[in-house]
Amino acid sequence: MKRILDILLSFLSLVVLTPFLLPVVVILRFTGEGEIFYIQERVGRGGKSFGLYKFATMLKNSPNIGAGEITVREDPRVLPFGKFLRKTKLNELPQLWNIFIGDMSVVGPRPMVLNTYAYYPEEAREKLNTIRPGLTGIGSIVFRDEERYLADLDEPMVFYREHIIPYKSDLEIWFAKNNTLWLYIKIIFVTAWVVIFPSSTIANKAFIGIPKLPESLFK
Repeated sequence: MKRILDILLSFLSLVVLTPFLLPVVVILRFTGEGEIFYIQERVGRGGKSFGLYKFATMLKNSPNIGAGEITVREDPRVLPFGKFLRKTKLNELPQLWNIFIGDMSVVGPRPMVLNTYAYYPEEAREKLNTIRPGLTGIGSIVFRDEERYLADLDEPMVFYREHIIPYKSDLEIWFAKNNTLWLYIKIIFVTAWVVIFPSSTIANKAFIGIPKLPESLFK
């Protein structure tokens, strides 16, 4: 049932949104480095890799400079128009194609680069391998402003590995164990709500029983 919904929602979204996204394509083509899409290898269902599509928002060589594969607040690698795309989450919309062809689901754990995936505990990787990664999910909602946790850190990647990954791991295990159609629908609506109202705390009320945010993430 969820796969049918994935196909229908992604197809309808592509049809409806394409005319509105054409200006984004034109702006990207003639600004920044002239790149429209950024295709990055990510880990999908069964541990298999696929090419994840995003609108280009950063310098081409970003993974090899600065903070590497994570993005921090006021990251100098983010291009001017890219800041707007990232803030509004418009940069993620090309993944509707990934959903339509079956690489991803609308709802699921965010697909990870191989290096990050390797840091997850074995139990979490086993759970992640059983489901398609998603455009949005419980981890995406809780960490919708992830960059603020990494702000002003001398070693953001170390903090990410030691504090954020363990909690994300717990969240995704929780999701895999509670992966129902009702949760699928609820996550879609909560995602839309927090995009419109970024400061909302609705997630705390909507997802009863999720692992609590550890004290190590409060700074």
